[in-house]
Amino acid sequence: MSRPSIARFLLPCLIALTFALPARAEIEVQDLGNPGGIDLWLVEDHTIPFVALEMRFRGGASLDQPGKRGATNLMTGLLEEGAGDMDSRAFARQAEALAASVSYGVGDDTLSVSARFLSENRDAAVELLRTSLVEPAFNQKSIDRVRGQVRSVIQGEQKDPRDIAARTFDAQTFGDHPYATSKDGTLDSIAGLTRDDIVAAHRAALVRDRLYIAAVGDITAEELTKLVARLTDGLPQSSDVPLPGPADVTLPGGATIVEYDTPQSVVTFAQPGIDRDDPDFFAAYLLNQILGGGGFESRLMNEVREKRGLTYGVYSYLVDRDGAQLWMGQVASANDRVATAIEVIRDEWAKMRDTGVTAQELEDAKTYMTGSYPLRFDGNAPIANIAVEMQIEGLPTDYITTRNDKVNAVTLEQINRVARELLDPEKLSFVVVGKPEGLAE
Repeated sequence: MSRPSIARFLLPCLIALTFALPARAEIEVQDLGNPGGIDLWLVEDHTIPFVALEMRFRGGASLDQPGKRGATNLMTGLLEEGAGDMDSRAFARQAEALAASVSYGVGDDTLSVSARFLSENRDAAVELLRTSLVEPAFNQKSIDRVRGQVRSVIQGEQKDPRDIAARTFDAQTFGDHPYATSKDGTLDSIAGLTRDDIVAAHRAALVRDRLYIAAVGDITAEELTKLVARLTDGLPQSSDVPLPGPADVTLPGGATIVEYDTPQSVVTFAQPGIDRDDPDFFAAYLLNQILGGGGFESRLMNEVREKRGLTYGVYSYLVDRDGAQLWMGQVASANDRVATAIEVIRDEWAKMRDTGVTAQELEDAKTYMTGSYPLRFDGNAPIANIAVEMQIEGLPTDYITTRNDKVNAVTLEQINRVARELLDPEKLSFVVVGKPEGLAE
């Protein structure tokens, strides 16, 4: 059996193994500094000959220029559609021969690149990845094909009540900030994108001084530093396109109704949130767990579903974007019952603000959050993903080992003060898509 064949056989086994490993008691994260302007972290693990590499470029789809919405998303979709002298098929064949896995994605704040490769194929896999990042082909045939795929996504979203709710919410909440529109763009905006627009989006988004990299696996600090230098050779040092500033968030309270012919209404709701760097963040995190983040144990699920049968599910969550912080939630209910569901959500929001949580609720939330946290670190790939997100959020390398201490340090007095100060039912704003009965805007 040839070496590529062996590699193709081994990689799925190794990937499965990394996900099957037991949660690690301690994870030592090495901060390798800022070589070449790139924030670089490493977790060494030589137990298997495998490396997971996560890259994040800050900016993401929010770097789209006026009139060019969707350009960064389209460009990202083209990164594996041919590079250097390879077309898309040749690129895929080369990745398969190396038993390497490479994927690309883009969000509002970041462009992400994920790579997995065997130690024996490391140099060749990195060269293939580098070619896709530095020398993408962006040929017109591929542009038209991926544009068609994006067009199909947009057309599908126009018929999905949840997507309609999300787009409506974003448009009324974020004003003229890029967050106000979908990263996919519109049918009109993507139709007008040219190859020059794709090249410009690439030049703006993939730059070294906005890049964060975390690697986990069979590689040393010296080897990783050299690997990253080679991987990023040819990328611009900086971008002429500035990062967008904070969004001017508008959450006036009340409900916005979007008429849509469906038997149940879909609801997105939100109020102002809290920054990840705020000293009260962990108190707010626990507060959300008790209010709507704890599944069947949460107050919202108990009051809206269990007691009244108004929905199959309701939940809330904290959102910390680069330019906006929100406390959001979602629910769906029959058209003749959704007004009652919204009323119950508002009442629970106000009740928690006014009376706080109990000592038992706080203890139960802490037990769940501290017990489930180690389960996230079940392999090289998840650890690399968590580490790079820590970098972007400005967290220290020892956060993994100190996080549960911060959760346990929250007192009943603190969490109830945060409930009084942060929960704001008057600003709780709802977007309802459907034909709700008995609900006024």
